[in-house]
Amino acid sequence: MRTNRGRQRFFAAGWGISAGVMIVASRLWLLHLREVEQRADEAERTRDEAAQRRAMEERLRIARELHDSLTHSISVICVQAGVAVHLARKRGEEVPPALLAIQEAGADAARELRTTLSVLRSDQDGDSSDLGQLDSLVARARAAGLPVTVTVTGTQRALPPEADQAAYRIVQEALTNVSRHAGRACARVHLHYSPDALSVQVDDDGPGSGTGTGTGPRSAGPGLGLIGMRERVAALGGRLQAGPRDGGGFQVYAELPARAPS
Repeated sequence: MRTNRGRQRFFAAGWGISAGVMIVASRLWLLHLREVEQRADEAERTRDEAAQRRAMEERLRIARELHDSLTHSISVICVQAGVAVHLARKRGEEVPPALLAIQEAGADAARELRTTLSVLRSDQDGDSSDLGQLDSLVARARAAGLPVTVTVTGTQRALPPEADQAAYRIVQEALTNVSRHAGRACARVHLHYSPDALSVQVDDDGPGSGTGTGTGPRSAGPGLGLIGMRERVAALGGRLQAGPRDGGGFQVYAELPARAPS
């Protein structure tokens, strides 16, 4: 009897020791897993910080390049245009509308360059352009000699900031292209608000291939402006079409997701 009791006590002690060892081993394993996870998180944070640092360094490099290459040229344009306007008024002459348009466009370019440089030197998106400035944009285009008409259909409403900015930039780039490439053309801007999207369409009747055969002055291939428009629209999950119109002229059409707030 004593022998059996001794064995039972021995086995019980053995099981107790084994259970204790397993508990200690489990805790050590959990501590090891937590340490591994912490090291992985720390490594990921380090990689993210390094990537952010490289991105910021690249933004600063681009800002320096833009400042060195464009600031002086734009300043010269603004000063020369301002002097020409001043001299014309001093002589009692009528200031040509094109000269006033150059002066205003130069001032706008200087402001946008300053905003761009500020954004590049920070980690925030500072593009404040939106459709609220469309009237000013159209007025500048008209002052530069481009007839522009604007129509708005649907129920006009507030848009998500990204869609609002993209719509303005699309119209801006499209009108700029008309002024550069379409000669004596007229442009038509049409905005259509639907419950879940905004459609932006810019047409002109300037020279261009109406057959899509690539004979027009704007059909040699996508320029940087058109590429930028496509990137903006794609980033929002929208779609963009640009090309010659049947019967002549050129058309830019974009559809931007812009669901109305519920």
